[in-house]
Amino acid sequence: MVLLVVMGVSGSGKTTVGSRLAAKLGWKFYDADDYHSPENKKKMAEGMPLNDEDRIPWLCALHDILRREDLSGQDAILACSALKKMYRHVLVSGASAIESNQPEQPGENAALKILFVHLDGPTDIIAGRLEKRREHFMPPGLLKSQFDILEPPSSPEHFITVNLEKSLPEILLEIEHFSG
Repeated sequence: MVLLVVMGVSGSGKTTVGSRLAAKLGWKFYDADDYHSPENKKKMAEGMPLNDEDRIPWLCALHDILRREDLSGQDAILACSALKKMYRHVLVSGASAIESNQPEQPGENAALKILFVHLDGPTDIIAGRLEKRREHFMPPGLLKSQFDILEPPSSPEHFITVNLEKSLPEILLEIEHFSG
């Protein structure tokens, strides 16, 4: 059973890569953008970046989705920005990642085993992709704020970094190789 989170800044190709890989492998696919609250979408549409307070309930809901798939033995892919280490920790551990001062409850669920796939590439290429987008609540002007808070995955996190300048088939093969 495999849980993948395809991560990166807006415009890096998370939804395209995640949905195509899920279709190719017959896995479930979730787009984290579909789970933002109306308030979060409105805030971003008005050009205001989300803060941690906006993101934590959203990340906890995404963790719950991944936990459900894990418990059912279902391979799943989530496209989610997961820009900060703390956000990835919430995806892995849920609300307990925030309440670290709380003692772990007996029988509490162990952390999920997630492979984070960081789609990384030059800002100008990503900005060009965002400029071509239509009907998306994330305006291109917020890209800088995403790069400003990005904490690329690092050890001991379970991750791979994939160059988004490669062709889509090459990206999919690279991810398949590491997730198999």
